[in-house]
Amino acid sequence: MGLPPLIQSLLRPSAYPDSPDTIELRQTHISYLFFTPRYVYKIKKPVDFGFLDFTTLEKRRFFCHQEIVLNKRLSPEIYIGVVEVNTENDEFIFEGKGNIVEYAVKMKRLPSDKMMDNMLKTGRVTESTITQIADAIAAFHKNAETNSDISKFGRLSVIEKNTEENFNQTHGFIGRTITQTQFDTVKNYTQNFLKTRHGLFMRRMEQGFIKDCHGDIHSEHICIANGIYIFDCIEFNERFRYSDTVADIAFLAMDLDFYNRHDLSKTFCNAYAQISQDKDVKELLDFYTCYRAYVRGKVEGFKINQKEVPTEEKEIVTLKAKKYFHLARLYATGGFRPCLILLCGLTGTGKTTIANALATEVDMKVISSDIARKKLSHIPTSEHRFEEFGKGIYTEEFTEKTYSEMIKQAEFFLKKGVSLILDATFQKSKHRQAAAELAKKIGAEFHIIECTASDDIIRQRLEKRAKEEGIASDGRWEIYEKQKESYEQIQESHITIETSSDIDMIKHLAIDKIFGH
Repeated sequence: MGLPPLIQSLLRPSAYPDSPDTIELRQTHISYLFFTPRYVYKIKKPVDFGFLDFTTLEKRRFFCHQEIVLNKRLSPEIYIGVVEVNTENDEFIFEGKGNIVEYAVKMKRLPSDKMMDNMLKTGRVTESTITQIADAIAAFHKNAETNSDISKFGRLSVIEKNTEENFNQTHGFIGRTITQTQFDTVKNYTQNFLKTRHGLFMRRMEQGFIKDCHGDIHSEHICIANGIYIFDCIEFNERFRYSDTVADIAFLAMDLDFYNRHDLSKTFCNAYAQISQDKDVKELLDFYTCYRAYVRGKVEGFKINQKEVPTEEKEIVTLKAKKYFHLARLYATGGFRPCLILLCGLTGTGKTTIANALATEVDMKVISSDIARKKLSHIPTSEHRFEEFGKGIYTEEFTEKTYSEMIKQAEFFLKKGVSLILDATFQKSKHRQAAAELAKKIGAEFHIIECTASDDIIRQRLEKRAKEEGIASDGRWEIYEKQKESYEQIQESHITIETSSDIDMIKHLAIDKIFGH
C-alpha cells in the first residue's frame, strides 16, 4: 500500500493503551484514521493542498486542538482530546511517554450501522429523522458566532477565490474524472451567478448569515444513535468554515441527492428554511449545492495521485468523482433532476447483471420486468415458468400489462426525484417511447443502454441459468431465437455495450457514457 513506517507501526495492538483486538485503517486525502472497538485516532497527513497546510508537526498539533474545540460545539460527548504519538523501545505508540513524533485526535467510536451514509444505503433514514437533523443544524446556526471579521468571508471576492481555486485545482483532472464540457459548464454558471447576484451576497452579509459554521456536513459525518451527532467540521481553513449558512446546509442537501434520495433532500431544505425562517434558501441552494458537489469531486480526485491509496480504492474514488461532477453539472443547468435508464436487449445479453452492478455503484433503484411480471401473476419471483414463446404469462396482453406496471412504478419514483433503471427486453419501440415520454414529462435525464453478446455466449449463459434456482428470468435459447426475429432495432439515441468482457470494465464504460457529458 506504500504506507509510511509510522502508520504501518500503529497497526499493532501494542501501539494502543488498551491493546485492542482489532484495528482498522481508513484514510481520506488529508488524514489516517485508526478504528479500534472503542476509539478512533485521527492523524493528519503532512500534505499541503494550498487550502490547507499540515506540513509541520507544530501545524498538525495546532489543527488537532482546533478540531477538538470546534467539534465540541455539536458533539461534545464524542471528542476526547489530542493525544501524542511517542517512540518507546524503538516502536511508535499512542499516548506513551517517549519522544513526541506525531499528534492525533482521539474520539469515541460511533456505531457504524448508525452512520447516516450506511443508513441511507439500507433505506433506514426517515423524513422524521431528516427533520430532526434540520432542526439541530438550524439551532446550531442560530447560536453560531458571527462578527464583522467573520462577515467579511461572505464578500464576493472571497467566494470567487474559493470557486476559482476549485477550477484551478481540477484543471489537471479534465479527461480523467471530469469532462471538458462539465468543467466549462460549471465554471460559466458559477461566474455568471456571482456576477449577477452582488446585491444578494451583500444582503446576506448585512443580515448576519455569514457565520462560524461546520463546513463539512454530509452523511458520513452524521450519526443517528440516541440523538443526532454531527462531527468532523472544517478546522484547517477559516475561509471554508466561515460561510453562508445556506452553503453549510447545501452540503447535506447535495449528499442526499448523491445517494439518490432527492425526496429527503427536499424535506431537509424545506424543513431548514421553515425552522430558520431564511427566505433566501431557494435562491442560493443550486449555487451552493453545485459548489459542494464540485468540491467533493475535487477531493475524491486528489486520492488518485496519492501513492499510499490502494489501486482498488483509486478505481472507486474515480467513479465517485465522476458522479459528483455530473451532479455539479445538473445543479448548474437548471437544478437536480432524476435519471431514467433503460437497460434493454435480448434475453441472455446480461441486462440484469449490468443493471444490478450499475445500480449498486451509483445508488439507483432497479425495476425489473421479470420481477414485475411474476408479481402481477402472483408467482414467487424465484419460481421458473418455462412457457412457450408468447404463451402463459408471456402473452402479448400480459406483456403490455407488465410494461404498464413498470412505467407506473417508474413515474412514482421519478416524481419523488429517485433515479432508476428499467431492466427489460424493450424489444418494441412503443415501450421505449413510453419510457422516453415519461422522462420528458417528469423532466428526468433519459438514457438507453442496449446490451449485446455473441450467440455462443448467450447460449452458454441461458443453459447455465436454466439450472439455477432463485432467478426471476425464464429466458432460454429457444426464447432468444424467437425474440431475435421480432426485435425492433433501436433507432433512438442509445449506448451499445458488448457484455462479454469483465463486469467492472462494463460498469466503468456505462458510467462514463452516462455521467460523462
